[in-house]
Amino acid sequence: MQITVSGKQVDLSDSLRTRVSTQMDTIAGKYFDHALEAHVTFSRARSFFTCDINVHAGRGLQLRGEGEAADANTAFDDAAEHIAKRLRRYRRRVNDHHRDLANRARPEAARQYILQEEVNGVNHAVTDGRTLDEAYATVVAETQTEIASLSVGEAVMRMDLADQMVMMFRNSASGVLNVVYRRGDGHIGWIDPGT
Repeated sequence: MQITVSGKQVDLSDSLRTRVSTQMDTIAGKYFDHALEAHVTFSRARSFFTCDINVHAGRGLQLRGEGEAADANTAFDDAAEHIAKRLRRYRRRVNDHHRDLANRARPEAARQYILQEEVNGVNHAVTDGRTLDEAYATVVAETQTEIASLSVGEAVMRMDLADQMVMMFRNSASGVLNVVYRRGDGHIGWIDPGT
């Protein structure tokens, strides 16, 4: 597995980099036959360190864990525990998911956009000399994404593993685009326009 350890405005020691690589290899070996890559990013916010772990564990399977603590080692331990806890919860389903990939249709290609956030209801960004009150929303980032054909349970598992708030997928039972999302009360919502 390829592991990238970086710091945002934080100098990282060689011992921390070695410890992170060793523990990420251990987690990957315990739960996956072969994970592809992991990105571990440390940053400092006020008086504590934050650690963000993103693991690409296979086609369409992303895991995300966050941790914060007074020192970088403890922040990493917290983030790694979040990933390990999610993997323990979904271990059997993750393994079934990997075995079943050969029988699935390829996911559809799509684009994901991030738009400029409004401040107090007014977007103050300027595009071509016009404010956004006169123009359309400004695209801040654009990435390739996939819309996989999944069951509702698999979509909820992927959303939880990636620590996302919302996921669009093609329902494998009906063939219709569906959305699962995390509600404000902590429950999972499901939008199925086919019913």
